[in-house]
Amino acid sequence: MDKQTIKDVSWPGKTALVRVDFNVPQDKATGAITDDARIRAALPTIQYLLDHGAAVVLMSHLGRPKDGPDPRYSMKVTADHLATLIAVPVKFVGKTTGAEAEAAAAALKPGEVLVLENTRFDKRETQNDVGMAQELAKLGDIYVNDAFGSAHRAHASTEGVARYLPAVAGFLMEKELAFLGNALEKPVRPFVAILGGAKISDKIGVISNLLDKVDVILIGGGMANTFLAAQGINMGKSLVEAESLDKARDLMAKGSDMIQLPVDLVVAETFAADARNAVVGADDVPAEWMALDIGPATIAHYANRLAGAKTVVWNGPMGVFEFAKFAKGTFAIAEILGGLKGATTIIGGGDSAAAIRDAGFEDKMSHVSTGGGASLEFLEGIELPGVAALNDQ
Repeated sequence: MDKQTIKDVSWPGKTALVRVDFNVPQDKATGAITDDARIRAALPTIQYLLDHGAAVVLMSHLGRPKDGPDPRYSMKVTADHLATLIAVPVKFVGKTTGAEAEAAAAALKPGEVLVLENTRFDKRETQNDVGMAQELAKLGDIYVNDAFGSAHRAHASTEGVARYLPAVAGFLMEKELAFLGNALEKPVRPFVAILGGAKISDKIGVISNLLDKVDVILIGGGMANTFLAAQGINMGKSLVEAESLDKARDLMAKGSDMIQLPVDLVVAETFAADARNAVVGADDVPAEWMALDIGPATIAHYANRLAGAKTVVWNGPMGVFEFAKFAKGTFAIAEILGGLKGATTIIGGGDSAAAIRDAGFEDKMSHVSTGGGASLEFLEGIELPGVAALNDQ
């Protein structure tokens, strides 16, 4: 990675303004945090800064507040949770910028932590407003971006503020860029990409970019339906993106044998957890049924293509893994990756990361990304604004 990191800074007496990704899932009824993986992922950076004499001001967004401040999305819940994970008091201020936030940051002593209120309570955040960026810059001496999951957004707290403070990467950002960057630029081969999820339109750019880099692409999930339909196969009531059929044909023409599609599917009569289901050939979907998972023959086929792989990138589940009946394909791929010897296995965030955790194989992977959209854009070859804004080495 050619960006400066927190190790390139002398921290004693300085205040680190750190953009973290504390956009954690919450229980809709109680607001309680249901998965703190993103908070824990930031701990190495926070602890390093504390250990090296810095005061630490943390900022993040949480949820999608539509009309300004919303108590359901207050960062107070993440501040309280963080306080259970580190051995120093964690302070909270109910403002993101302005006099109250500035006073709280100024009063912070080395070795102390302050959490700001939700950056998206201020509508200027998503507009990458210059005024908000300048106000944020008053809260620290050095800007640290450790929020890879938000690095694809050019917001005031991810890109704008870096124009007004020296800007470096935290350890999580460094790790994400190292794993994904090495996979794309100097992979150990064979290099296999596994792409799933609902829509091909979300991953057209990724597939196009990877065709020049990987040895094989294994396709699953709803996006496989569009590829199969593009070959003239009747997919019944399966999700098919009609507007993407031509692009799917173009990709297949360019990818020839590189793009592998399911040979059988688990189909269901309705989209429901308890739906009547069956395994059919990929070209034999009943007219009134829909494909919700890859079948056992496809699992075996993909296992063969993964055997001996040395670099694997996986983004997107193989089926509707939220329903147990249609999670077998996704969980089988997770188990296959968990058993690969001497391979670098990278899971591209979002649903893929959730599936790996649900399957119980997270600790078997080389790296599970914290950024779904960011990892997708990185794989597509798009420069991430939050990364581009950091100081070069």
